[in-house]
Amino acid sequence: MTAPLMPKATAVWLVENTSLTFEQIADFCGLHQLEIQAIADGEVANQMQGLDPVANGQTTTEEIERCQADPEARLKLSAQAMPPRVVKHKGPRYTPIAKRQDKPDAIAFLLKSHPELSDAQISKLIGTTKPTIAAVRDRTHWNSANIKPRHPVGLGLCTLDELEDAVRRARARMPAEEIESVEASEGDEAEPLEG
Repeated sequence: MTAPLMPKATAVWLVENTSLTFEQIADFCGLHQLEIQAIADGEVANQMQGLDPVANGQTTTEEIERCQADPEARLKLSAQAMPPRVVKHKGPRYTPIAKRQDKPDAIAFLLKSHPELSDAQISKLIGTTKPTIAAVRDRTHWNSANIKPRHPVGLGLCTLDELEDAVRRARARMPAEEIESVEASEGDEAEPLEG
């Protein structure tokens, strides 16, 4: 069971405004029964403002009355009190400002070392745009005189697993003769990771 928002403040309010047992309050708030006893005795949270769980939608008055009538009953959190699950979107990832100038170097490395990768794969891997990839490829990038091919993993723009997965997918779409020629050219140009 999930505890209510601000459990200690909720416990203060329940101790002051209801006749629920310490065990019921402790169970609802996710606190220990001795903490509730200390709150009631004024040893803990004596300056804390109580938070009404009914007013903020954590439970209902009927639910509190039901539990006050039956000391064995347990107070339940309202369904609407549970926050909705957050779904992570597979959108563009954030690249720190300090690493943004490294993107053209990583693009140059991928274009040279992995020509089988599509622009869309490079874009997703590095977190860049297709016009930037085209500018690096055509040497029309505004900083093309200073671009040096550097491994994107060494630059921290992607992980080795992501790179290997993208290369594997790209090679799966290629004819067998092209794969052999790409692998042969890679053996000649093996470069160490730069960091």
